[in-house]
Amino acid sequence: MAKTLVIGANGTVGTELVKLLIAQGHDVRKATSKAVKDPARDVHLNLVSGEGLAQAFAGVSKVFLLCPPGYTNHDELLKPAIDAAKAQGVQKLVLMTAMGANADESAPLRKAEVHLQNSGLAYNIIRPNWFMQNFNTFWIQGILEHGKIFLPLGASKGSFIDARDIAAVAAQLLSKDDFNNRDFDLTGSVALDHDEVAKILSAATGRTITYEDIPPDVLLGGLLQAGLPKPYAEFLLLILSYFKAGYSERTTDAVQTILGRAPGTLEQYARDYRSAWVTAS
Repeated sequence: MAKTLVIGANGTVGTELVKLLIAQGHDVRKATSKAVKDPARDVHLNLVSGEGLAQAFAGVSKVFLLCPPGYTNHDELLKPAIDAAKAQGVQKLVLMTAMGANADESAPLRKAEVHLQNSGLAYNIIRPNWFMQNFNTFWIQGILEHGKIFLPLGASKGSFIDARDIAAVAAQLLSKDDFNNRDFDLTGSVALDHDEVAKILSAATGRTITYEDIPPDVLLGGLLQAGLPKPYAEFLLLILSYFKAGYSERTTDAVQTILGRAPGTLEQYARDYRSAWVTAS
């Protein structure tokens, strides 16, 4: 089976993707920007500095690529990786960006997508909507400490997607060529507002969890206090403003098309991740 390089292998999607690829027989190489602990399986790669690009892609036939979190110059980090993949003879590359990335041709993520599309590599681009897993990672502090989801989103809705479905889609695209050279917006099957999300989390945990709409500058202050770089924190506020404007409500049938099943529900996600929110109760 193909030797497959997973960039972001320790992230929310990458961790699940590695498990699926190994189960499907892939010889998986995990890229890490930290010290390599298992030379037989891991390879050093720093997309920010460019260190390790040629070595990481050597002998690889399939690649899963995404931009590391915390940066806004996505094209500057992703284009050299795409070029290295081509130079090393990679057969196919699956790039994960974000839903809405193709709405503005001048956006850094869109520039990276176009670079891949023009590279001559066989490819897929997957653009997931907001992750369900944000509620047990990025937005968890307010839930644990106050029983509240604090976000500046009003009553807007999002078709949240389970990161495990994103990983399953990526695994399928890396294993088969049925959908080569196509891009897909990945969503859940239903759009929910944050009051509805809070009710679902409450039902799963037995806690009273509510949603509180907050001013954007309050969230910005919290993100900066948490140590996020200011440009990235401001970027998060920008894309959250698109959510509030209604751009995250759309649903697609991409998961069904690729996997032959419906996306996972927020109810199932809440049951599976219940322990994340009950540790403080």
